[in-house]
Amino acid sequence: MKRSALRRVVAPGVAALTLTMAMSACGAANETGSSSDSGSGSSSDSGSLSGQLAGAGASSQEKAQEAWSTAFQGNNPDVTITYDPAGSGDGRTQFIAGGVDYAGSDAYLTDDEGELTKAKERCGTDAIEIPAYVSPIAVIYNLDGVDDLQLDAKTTAEIFSGKITTWDDPAIADQNPDADLPSSNITAVHRSDDSGTTENFTDWMNQAGDGAWSADADGTWPLKGGEAAEGTSGVVSAVTNGKGTIGYADESQAGDLGIAKIKVGEDYVEASPEAAAKTVEESEPVSGRPDVDMAIEVNRTSTTAGTYPVILVSYLIACQTYDDAAKADAVKAYLSYIVSEEGQQAAADNAGSAPLSSTVADQATGIVEKISAKN
Repeated sequence: MKRSALRRVVAPGVAALTLTMAMSACGAANETGSSSDSGSGSSSDSGSLSGQLAGAGASSQEKAQEAWSTAFQGNNPDVTITYDPAGSGDGRTQFIAGGVDYAGSDAYLTDDEGELTKAKERCGTDAIEIPAYVSPIAVIYNLDGVDDLQLDAKTTAEIFSGKITTWDDPAIADQNPDADLPSSNITAVHRSDDSGTTENFTDWMNQAGDGAWSADADGTWPLKGGEAAEGTSGVVSAVTNGKGTIGYADESQAGDLGIAKIKVGEDYVEASPEAAAKTVEESEPVSGRPDVDMAIEVNRTSTTAGTYPVILVSYLIACQTYDDAAKADAVKAYLSYIVSEEGQQAAADNAGSAPLSSTVADQATGIVEKISAKN
């Protein structure tokens, strides 16, 4: 599914949505293990829910979904939650078709492909779309003898477009004067599936790459060449098992691979939840969206110290109304838990994401509260 460029269209004077990192407590490990009061959701008493919830979508959310579903089901043993990390595009498609109760997506719904309209038709009213998971996208690499790598957006775009083909290219060497770069070929690995991570990564290269990336932002890799792998795990595996490889993946799943620092302004910044959250502080809500839609246009060209613009804001997509009352109650409670302080901390602990600020979490909770059964 081809998605056209993400355009930075914002309403004048609209306040930026702010997502900030929560301070890590000294007893974080103990907090993680004491989730017995955090999984019930705000809309129902613990243990009163039942039924099955099926979700699908962004593979970036996989570790967070594991933490969320485990805690929630611990408090609600009569609820069974499944999540298929099939990719953002597939998740949106399944949700629109009615195949799943909710979707995770690293790219918000658009009407370029009729998604907003089709989601509204499926739900009977505007679909809910709330941010749930904010994370840096890491530029991962596997290169013997190189423990630190620095890249700007232009050079990254030239690598992934095939214009730079060897590791000792002057564009890389000039940014890494202390690295012993080999003359071997670069193997660039990209996603083969329709991916919100790809859309966010190509959007950054398009906006910040100084013309080196000519293709529009797209969830489907738009160029020929390179090596393709399915899903986040597929890219990580291909980079891990190759030599002289480079790819992109949610930072939480990078494992032991090298992660490049990205040039922002005059500095090279590490991929981190704190830097991701700081980038979103400078970003704006998309104009013209329904009041149950919190889509955000990420500021990809920030030069502010400490920001990291190669990020994804991953959403939860659901209906405002469901045919079955038990289903509506379960979806409402689960999404309420996800955006709660406890749910966000669980994702931070398990997946290294940046927790939502209280302002954004409160707005998301207010939207989730609109979920009900159809009359």
